[in-house]
Amino acid sequence: MTRPRRAGDGGSGAATLADALAELAGQGYGRQFKVAGDRLRAVDDGRTFSASELRIREYRRFEGASDPDDMAIVYAIETDNGTRGTLVDAFGAYADPAVSAFLDRVAVSRRRPTVR
Repeated sequence: MTRPRRAGDGGSGAATLADALAELAGQGYGRQFKVAGDRLRAVDDGRTFSASELRIREYRRFEGASDPDDMAIVYAIETDNGTRGTLVDAFGAYADPAVSAFLDRVAVSRRRPTVR
């Protein structure tokens, strides 16, 4: 199993959260998700998914350039039916406990790197 790709560890060229979101959208993770109760909701169409229907394919953490407390994490998530999107949360002290509790129930199944 490979390490998750994170900004700054050589796994991604993305220097900012916006760059990472654009890069992931280019890989097919174009939808935005949010946690709604005990389900994940696709923002664009309202479709919801249980934790058992999801896989975290990768994640990337970011620390603010001027303030180390300004941290965020973006998750690339794929559903059992192939829907792909991202979920963004604060990282560290400002993380949303509801998001963390939900993601604790989601399997991590990282994509294998493409051999070139």
